[in-house]
Amino acid sequence: MTLFNRIVLIVVFVPLAIILIALAVANRAPAAFTFDPFNPGNPALTVQLPLFFLLFAALAVGMIIGSLATWFKQGRYRKAARQRGIEAQAARDAAQRQNRATVSSTALPKPST
Repeated sequence: MTLFNRIVLIVVFVPLAIILIALAVANRAPAAFTFDPFNPGNPALTVQLPLFFLLFAALAVGMIIGSLATWFKQGRYRKAARQRGIEAQAARDAAQRQNRATVSSTALPKPST
């Protein structure tokens, strides 16, 4: 692990972990989460969960949606990079075939016994 990675770990992730732990401890009380916004009193579609769980779930869902949006948005760049890689490999293969043909045409014939 490099020194830069250790510094990033200490400066960014340790305070972030402390903040998240404090948030979880401060928000332990159960909160009602309902799946029916038109009838919030419906007990069949209401779940009692700790508030920190709802906050972390919202954070995770947001990160997943953001990651997927970035992935799809950058798809054309990945496709172009793959195409460049395929073209570069084809050029290397053609150069190797040309090199083999040149070497085999300039080689002396095998002696007959």
